[in-house]
Amino acid sequence: MEETSTMPDAAVPGPAPAVPPTPPVPLAALLAREDLGLRQIAGPQDSATVIHWAHTSEMADPYPYLLGGELLLTAGVHVPEAAGSGTYFDDYVSRIVEAGGAALGFGVAPVHDTVPRALVVACDDYGLPLVEVPPRTTFSGVARAVWQLMAQARHTELRRVTEAQQSLAAAAARPDPVPSVLRQLAQRVGGRATLYAPDGGEVASAGRMPGAGGAGGGGEVSGALAGLVAVVRPTTRDGSGGVSASGGGGGPTPSSASDTAAGVHLAAYALGTGQGFVLGVAAPRRDPGDHTIASVGAVLLSLLTGEHQSSTGAARSSALVRLLLGAAPEEVAPLLGGGERWVVVHARPDSPAPDAVTASALGAALGSALVDVDGDVVRVLVPAGHRESTVQPGWTCGVSAPVGAHEWASADTQAGRALSRARATRARLVRHGEHQGLADLVPPTEAAAHARTLLSPITANPALTETLRTWLSLHGSWDRTAVALSVHRNTVRQRITRCATLLSTDLDDPDVRMELWFALRHA
Repeated sequence: MEETSTMPDAAVPGPAPAVPPTPPVPLAALLAREDLGLRQIAGPQDSATVIHWAHTSEMADPYPYLLGGELLLTAGVHVPEAAGSGTYFDDYVSRIVEAGGAALGFGVAPVHDTVPRALVVACDDYGLPLVEVPPRTTFSGVARAVWQLMAQARHTELRRVTEAQQSLAAAAARPDPVPSVLRQLAQRVGGRATLYAPDGGEVASAGRMPGAGGAGGGGEVSGALAGLVAVVRPTTRDGSGGVSASGGGGGPTPSSASDTAAGVHLAAYALGTGQGFVLGVAAPRRDPGDHTIASVGAVLLSLLTGEHQSSTGAARSSALVRLLLGAAPEEVAPLLGGGERWVVVHARPDSPAPDAVTASALGAALGSALVDVDGDVVRVLVPAGHRESTVQPGWTCGVSAPVGAHEWASADTQAGRALSRARATRARLVRHGEHQGLADLVPPTEAAAHARTLLSPITANPALTETLRTWLSLHGSWDRTAVALSVHRNTVRQRITRCATLLSTDLDDPDVRMELWFALRHA
């Protein structure tokens, strides 16, 4: 989600410095390092002062070389002898401030024994923190300390975001998912989280409103948050499906926006349901990682509101209830929004076991919300003719043949076998029965009867049947069959030997293998 600021132009004195996307380091944390011995001697001593990097320059005008947010380090080599009696230091400090410099560090060796008094006065006048660097501390040591503190801050931020993601996902799995997600989000940002309906009313909220609003909401902060929510809420003006930002402007609706009111940080996130739901967040400050955490909450709420508020979600719930009450699949299939034919997709991710969010993303890519996470496999029921034959990056997929609703169970089996073959052959996607052959010329009823007779000695043991099927499909490869079935290769050998004994046949004979393969296809 891209974040856009709605702060009025009058409140912004100039373009914001191009600071890097890394956690800033509080200047106070750098001053607290006893090994550096730094001392602030001028400028505001504000705990909110942060630096994004350290830069050394001996240029009389450092402006062209600054990006903003720096601790600029200098030994005063550029300072002329008569600098204290003119405007040199005023000009020098003003250029640093204009460039967005965060603080100035002055080394008292080897050029100067003390920090020039005129520089101290100029930094006080322009509100630029001035730090004295003692002779024993090198500028490279200061820069290294900045990067160490930045690495610690980044580690802390990543851990905080990871823990928040896990807690939000757990909250989404509770019986009351929407209030639970809002409570967890409010706790993580230390403020208030509110879900707004398309008409602007509050659906649910959690946490304490910081600032003037107090615990009961209202006030300047609540009004400002509601106004920000109106900016990102999508509305259709002409009924044609075009979306614009309500509250003015023509142009595309931003997915998120931020602002401040009464010293409180506000953020709003349009949920991806297309129905106008918006998440509003108010926090006493903006800590690193807050935007990521709130974005995760918005994604989860998008899934929850899309499922429970849409008519298709209600239809799916109705279909589930009818199935549980004994209705036939073909009777409930029309409620699921598909046609007469369906396919089942089994998929395994390249990464660790899938969660609900990644599974839902796969379902969206395939064009279906009918998704089930079964261990390390995601199963998706897709109306035939959708995108089930498209290779999905990061996934290995097996696809069943198109079937009617009464054949969903057999399609599920087909998709599972196709996935096993895809994994064994290292293919990204395998579809069941892609190619027609001679076996398709035999009437299905006669083929099935022949298969039952031929395979009867091993049909009582599903493990033997499935092992024989997989082994034949992989041309008698012990290793690839073991991988496909997730068993040891010796287990494969034992099972195949047992099949040969029970069937009283020679599995090394290609004619025998062909006959058994045809039988297994119709079993």
